Amino acid sequence: MTLAVRGRRRRYQLFLTTLSRQSFIHHIKRTKKKHLLRFASSPPPDSSETLDFIPKMFRSMLVRSSASAKQSLLRRSFSSESVPERKVAILGAAGGIGQPLALLMKLNPLVSSLSLYDIANTPGVAADVGHINTRSEVAGYMGDDNLAKALEGADLVIIPAGVPRKPGMTRDDLFNINAGIVKNLCTAIAKYCPHALINMISNPVNSTVPIAAEIFKKAGMYDEKKLFGVTTLDVVRAKTFYAGKANVPVAEVNVPVIGGHAGVTILPLFSQATPQANLSGDVLTALTKRTQDGGTEVVEAKAGKGSATLSMAYAGALFADACLKGLNGVPDVVECSYVQSTITELPFFASKVRLGKNGVEEVLDLGPLSDFEKEGLEALKPELKSSIEKGVKFANQ
Repeated sequence: MTLAVRGRRRRYQLFLTTLSRQSFIHHIKRTKKKHLLRFASSPPPDSSETLDFIPKMFRSMLVRSSASAKQSLLRRSFSSESVPERKVAILGAAGGIGQPLALLMKLNPLVSSLSLYDIANTPGVAADVGHINTRSEVAGYMGDDNLAKALEGADLVIIPAGVPRKPGMTRDDLFNINAGIVKNLCTAIAKYCPHALINMISNPVNSTVPIAAEIFKKAGMYDEKKLFGVTTLDVVRAKTFYAGKANVPVAEVNVPVIGGHAGVTILPLFSQATPQANLSGDVLTALTKRTQDGGTEVVEAKAGKGSATLSMAYAGALFADACLKGLNGVPDVVECSYVQSTITELPFFASKVRLGKNGVEEVLDLGPLSDFEKEGLEALKPELKSSIEKGVKFANQ
């Protein structure tokens, strides 16, 4: 074979190799793009258990290499054409919970207007969050004189206002300060947005929810279907801790949590957890204890420099998202919450609640309990009863 022929054959082989490599790369890019778009357009595994808008935020990042795909995705994820206008007000928006909560609610495409209120620093938080290119318009309000403007027209009011826990401080220690704050805010809510849903985060929730109820009763504006104590963080913790011990994906886990939102009043129903795992009684007891002490665990880990702010903001955003879906008529939205209830002899109790256009559509039964859970239920009642009575007494002073 002549050198010329060998040279031509070599160049031809190199051409085929290059073509094959380019075809392979092109195939990989097309496959990757297809899978990314499939991931981006598909709903999360259980939309009732996670914030829809958080995965969508990351989906837009995943497809940013394709401008046309990105624009198509953003239209699907953040279009406001198919959802009603909803104003959400956050009272305490400049605090440790309020700021990350404001960020998460800004990312929620169900929110059209985001009203941020606090006694100080709110304009800066509003300016910062307001630069995010999502649907909602953001306004910041500071001081008592602007509370009315913050509340007017609100569909949902979230209240994380108050002082945080410090090492050695129980939720009852917070009572005298936070109870007064909640009382004043609820007086304004009754006047300026009496038909809004109220998501109470300010601790101690076992007492602040009854305080709010009494304030609304005095104003002649109480609707038990619209007042919620946010206990979602207990559910979030129970899911996380259970998944670790059961060695299952946390995204697939569901654990109802009943009772209240402090210490022994928090009762996770691991007997009803899904997927079921064969965990020993000692493990379940330890999981229950850790769920009850989750707030203390964070306070101690932060060594006096804060409490559970980020996880609480996440949990608060989860529950707020569920409330907005209910308002918008999404069927079968079920979350645990501390509400006025008749499923026990206590006037307020946390359990599964079906949410709808009027707030609480149905308070669901507790379901079957294990012997351990039955004992826990009876043990929590005296403390929860005392906390409720303490809130009612404060509101009526």
